[in-house]
Amino acid sequence: MRLQTKALLVHLLTASGAVLSMLAMLAAVSEEWSLMFMWLVVAFVVDGVDGPLARRYQVKKNWPAYDGVLMDLIIDYLTYVFIPAFALFESGLLSGWTGWFAIIVIVYGSVVYFADTRMKTRDNSFAGFPGCWNMVILVLFAVEPHWMVILAIVIVLTITMFTNIKFVHPVRTERWRAVTLPVAGLWVACASVAAYSNFHSDNWVVWGLVASSLWLLFAGALQQLMPARR
Repeated sequence: MRLQTKALLVHLLTASGAVLSMLAMLAAVSEEWSLMFMWLVVAFVVDGVDGPLARRYQVKKNWPAYDGVLMDLIIDYLTYVFIPAFALFESGLLSGWTGWFAIIVIVYGSVVYFADTRMKTRDNSFAGFPGCWNMVILVLFAVEPHWMVILAIVIVLTITMFTNIKFVHPVRTERWRAVTLPVAGLWVACASVAAYSNFHSDNWVVWGLVASSLWLLFAGALQQLMPARR
């Protein structure tokens, strides 16, 4: 198969995220949260795979007619931000003014962050929380904490979007990748089980979700506190 064809197929794989986002949105409108998150987990996996493939087959060189970065950003905003925010609002986890406040803060802050040209660091991590609300809100569905805790999480993470606190990319951040990548795999596995069981899964699934989420959230900050030796 020619490199140009492989590059085109990578673009088409990225574009499939739009279909997955529509399927997730249709499930969300029907308040089928388990199905919605299953589609979002599949979209998360596709997003994790298409980047390495794009670099391997040099899509910018071998199929430059399509802007894979732009395509990826559009789909990421839908699957990482917009649909999860809608689910948080409609689920009842936050009621009244708190729900309105949360979705406005999430969608507004995230679109500004996604347009920030400084969002990537030299080691391919993120400068500030990268708007992975799909992961955060899935964990909130599984744990169902008090509304004040949810609101505090939303506020703190939104603020950290506009700081220099580092957040690792599970695939692209090389430092500690031997740990981070398996932890990301654990998160996907636990998230899949939690969503499939309609968030009535065993305690080990919930604890697996929480533990893996905490590592993915704080690994970058730990790297900043513990600079790598040259």
